[in-house]
Amino acid sequence: MIDLSGKKALVTGAGMGIGQGIAIELARGGADVAVHYAHTEPEETVREIQASGRRSAIVQGDLSKAGECERVVEEAASSLGGLDVLINNAGVTRALDFLETDEATYDEMFDLNMKGYFFCARRAVPFMLEAGGGSIVNITSIHGFAGFPRHAAYAATKGAINAFTRELAIELADRGVRVNAIGPGLIEVPRYFDTPGYTTEFGNTLVPAGRIGYPKDVSPTAAFLASDAADFITGQVVYVDGGTTARMGLWWEQVERPQ
Repeated sequence: MIDLSGKKALVTGAGMGIGQGIAIELARGGADVAVHYAHTEPEETVREIQASGRRSAIVQGDLSKAGECERVVEEAASSLGGLDVLINNAGVTRALDFLETDEATYDEMFDLNMKGYFFCARRAVPFMLEAGGGSIVNITSIHGFAGFPRHAAYAATKGAINAFTRELAIELADRGVRVNAIGPGLIEVPRYFDTPGYTTEFGNTLVPAGRIGYPKDVSPTAAFLASDAADFITGQVVYVDGGTTARMGLWWEQVERPQ
């Protein structure tokens, strides 16, 4: 178990999925956790945090707006008595052909996926500097590493997050604030089952490791990067993907994997 005793963390988009898994893992490591949500109520997340004996706070907000980002961070820091860790996770995915992607959809993705990360970090950093340092972990995607059809705008937001991570890491490195990113691969969350024909068994065939990933596969890496054990790690993108980015192709069609 990674030791996060005494840490105060904000996890955005923590009502379900990867964000929920990370929030619970941070609490298990000893951190107090502020849980942000936009639409999905985070009662289960809060129950798990409290079951670990840690303090929790709930903050609701639309992180596609800079003013809301600032308010959410301020409320989290006020509730916890400071802020050492920010997990930028809240985001939106839209799978659309490039020629069908209109301005509203493009803006929706960039406003939440990139602008939300930027302005949450901008407000969080002063709290971290007051505390003598901190850690920002941005959740990106394998789509920021390589291309895949019908994800032009989404992939662009994740590529932007990767670049933002590297730049901010350099800007803050000598001030004790580390900035890293995690690129999950195929992590099974409820929306996967909205895809016609998707099953867990099919998902297992797509990943070199032989199984689909789950939020619990991502959360230990986030806890490590948030901890003092990662004190000399900054500006990195860590892919948690069961080997997907190491392979030359990603098999989506329902065919047998090559032997």
